[in-house]
Amino acid sequence: MLYYYEEIRIVIEVVSAVMCFILVRFMIKPYEVTGESRYIGLPLGFGFLGATYVLSAFSIYLPDIFGGNTFYIQLIARTFAFLFIAFTYHFSKKPTKNSRWFWKITLTLLFILLIISFLIVDLPNFDNVYSYRTADIGFRVINIIIILYICIHTFRSYIEKPSSTTIWIPIGYAFLAVSQYSTLLFAIVVDLSHYTIFGALILRLIFLSIFLFVAIRTFYQKRR
Repeated sequence: MLYYYEEIRIVIEVVSAVMCFILVRFMIKPYEVTGESRYIGLPLGFGFLGATYVLSAFSIYLPDIFGGNTFYIQLIARTFAFLFIAFTYHFSKKPTKNSRWFWKITLTLLFILLIISFLIVDLPNFDNVYSYRTADIGFRVINIIIILYICIHTFRSYIEKPSSTTIWIPIGYAFLAVSQYSTLLFAIVVDLSHYTIFGALILRLIFLSIFLFVAIRTFYQKRR
């Protein structure tokens, strides 16, 4: 068992949340400049990720206040965060009238499904019907599939238009995919060492650091 396990976890969750919210500020700029709704998915996705990390920190720090449903909400919100990001990349090509409509429909459906999921989790005795461990494993698998799709899509974009900056985007998502795989192993193998989950958290921080580097570098180049 690691010393100060909970304290370290809280610090990492808070740092992750702060990094996500900084990224949101950078990623909302394309939407502010162009007004294209297809650009809103990235700040939404990273905003939801940041919110889940804040929730995770509070649920560790104040476990008696936050109920068991909080953990389900985290799982759901994190998966939808990845979905917002994935669909943004999917619709990232030059927009047409049809693609704009498909994006708006997709965005609306995602929000409807998110609200329905939260309502289902809030049903009485939900904890007694569904096992958190099973849900955790299921959502982790879905997350890995979504992130792998993003990795492939961003790598193809780099191949089409190579750049010393954009190559870091698929690399960053690859770190995130391995991070999710590590947490999946931790969920499956009950007696696995806590070092596994900390390894996953460090990989997450590397992913966020890469994106901060790309965002700052891109913004600096645009300013110049």
